[in-house]
Amino acid sequence: MIALRGISKTYTAGGGQTVVALQQTDLDVARGEFLVVTGRSGSGKTTLLNIAAGLARPESGKVLLDGVDLWGLADKEQSRTRNRKMGFVFQFPSLLPSLTVLANVTLPLAFSEGRTSDERARAGELLEMMGLEDKLAAFPRQLSAGQQQRVVIARALINRPELLLADEPSSDLDEETENEIMRLFSHIHTETGVTIVMVTHTKQLVAYGTRHVEMKAGALHADPA
Repeated sequence: MIALRGISKTYTAGGGQTVVALQQTDLDVARGEFLVVTGRSGSGKTTLLNIAAGLARPESGKVLLDGVDLWGLADKEQSRTRNRKMGFVFQFPSLLPSLTVLANVTLPLAFSEGRTSDERARAGELLEMMGLEDKLAAFPRQLSAGQQQRVVIARALINRPELLLADEPSSDLDEETENEIMRLFSHIHTETGVTIVMVTHTKQLVAYGTRHVEMKAGALHADPA
């Protein structure tokens, strides 16, 4: 479904030092996979995810989504592709505090073409899946950290994406809540068949995926021991 070919990316750190985030990186993700990418902080895994999502531009290489070069698209078409085909879950919830749970979940639909009259029903179904059917009118400040992350997951799924990208989605949670969130990801993958790429520094979460690769110093290592 998504393929990275020869991706390289460097950053300039403090003092003018050049940091190699990715070096000639190749990656293939098949449709329906749940790929877990592990690595230490600074290994390049978040950069990998951001480039795959079209949120950061590589210095060289291609990102192919269903055979189309994502970085070869015009900005408007790239944004349309992200909105139509991708859902995003980040480490911190990034919910809008002035909007209710329901409004936060339906927010991506404001940027979608062909909006339908069943938006509220779709959001309600997702929030019921998240165990938040009684929180539609609540505001983010009234939710626990785990509940807020469930709202983010529902928001990521509202457009029925084919690809779900998750960056450390449970690292800010306690162990019990982390396990709940990961069981939810596993359930979503099983029930919907959505392709998931998740990056994490927690190797214990590898068991939730269908495949695991490790990133070290900007390079991927398949099937690490």
